[in-house]
Amino acid sequence: MSYTIDRMIPGAGIDDVDSRTRKTLADHGFGVLTEIDVKTTMKKKLDVEMPAYRILGACNPKMAHQAIGIEPRVGAMLPCNVILREVEGGVEVSAIDPVASMQAIENTELTAVAGQVRDLLAKAVAAI
Repeated sequence: MSYTIDRMIPGAGIDDVDSRTRKTLADHGFGVLTEIDVKTTMKKKLDVEMPAYRILGACNPKMAHQAIGIEPRVGAMLPCNVILREVEGGVEVSAIDPVASMQAIENTELTAVAGQVRDLLAKAVAAI
């Protein structure tokens, strides 16, 4: 099983894809709670260069509340990360597959919620 939902945006720049991703996530009920600029962090901490790489921590509050109600410690696995990375020819967007990440928790109710979140994320990634 793949653990990400992926899409390549050919010929695009990271800032454009970042903007499109945030809007599309919002259109699908997600907010971006966290952002990590991995490229800047690696330069600052390790003095290494790398292509643009951002991690957006996306959350659908309704679904997160439902999941936490079912399994209180699931917050250790939230939010759903979406990465934007500069690759040859454009930018690749990859969102975590919540069903794959929740396999560590044996709870069928939680698996059902994760499936709903996966469907929303897949629609969002396809719409970017």
